[in-house]
Amino acid sequence: MFGLRFIKVQPTTYLLQYRKGKLVREGTGLSFFYFAPTASLVSIPVASVDRPFMFEEVTADFQDITIQGQVTYRVCDPQKLSQMLNFALDDKGNNYISEDPVKLPQRVINRVQVLMRAELQSLSLRKALQASDTLVETVIERLTSSDDIQSLGIEILGLSILAIKPNPETARALEAEIREQLLRESDEATYARRNSAVEQERAIKENELNTEVAVENKKREIRETQMDAERAVQEKKRMLNEEKMAEQIALEQKNKELVLLASENIKKEADAKAYSVSATMKAVSNIDPKIVQALTSVGMDPSQLIALAFQELAGSADKIGQLNISPDMLQQLLKKRRK
Repeated sequence: MFGLRFIKVQPTTYLLQYRKGKLVREGTGLSFFYFAPTASLVSIPVASVDRPFMFEEVTADFQDITIQGQVTYRVCDPQKLSQMLNFALDDKGNNYISEDPVKLPQRVINRVQVLMRAELQSLSLRKALQASDTLVETVIERLTSSDDIQSLGIEILGLSILAIKPNPETARALEAEIREQLLRESDEATYARRNSAVEQERAIKENELNTEVAVENKKREIRETQMDAERAVQEKKRMLNEEKMAEQIALEQKNKELVLLASENIKKEADAKAYSVSATMKAVSNIDPKIVQALTSVGMDPSQLIALAFQELAGSADKIGQLNISPDMLQQLLKKRRK
């Protein structure tokens, strides 16, 4: 009514009131009445603002890439910003009278793009795809110290790069290259795994062969030990046999000596008997045989004497014409013989 109006702003809005070109009131979260025909109101948001961006750039090797990210900022000096851009409200205090408030985020994004482009022009595609952290650090440092940003009274709170992507054709080529590289690495891993398996199998075979060699060596040592034991036993047996043979030889030698001594004794006895017989024969050689026969018949049994008589008769059978022997005499002789 009559140009008198009331305005109330949020705590995140910095309000400046000018009257006749002079600043009469300023601050955040203000509420007051003002006379619209003579007052000018400037409303500047001081809350932090997140503005996404996405733009295309060219790398040092002339490859197109798309950068997607977000920048966060806030107005730290509203008076400086009000002097650079027009944030004045209309007479009703509801809308801005210019488009400068809308252009502020774009100015910040344009500055980010300029700094980002300067960095990407020195990077190849492969390096650019992997340089998000480096780009963030470099760009935010230069953005903070930029004269354009400082002249607007803006404070950069953060910068993040969400994605760096090549164009679809290049992406497919890179994917194919990476895919081939991965396949090669997979083949190399398979080869390494097989080679490792072969190496392990060879090691196992070597261990088995070494075990067999060790077992065979143990068996050989056991056989050698057994052979040494058998050799020692055979040596003992040989020594025992030699001792037995030596004893037998000594015994046989003793037997030989005994036999020789016995033979000499027998020879001597035979010589003595022969000498005795020879002496006897020599003594009786000149005696009439009948006398010797008569001497030998002394003390004989009558039957023996009759036998000698029959022997004499037989010797003179050619001279005897006829001889009669009675049965009674033969019977008597046989009875005596049986007795």
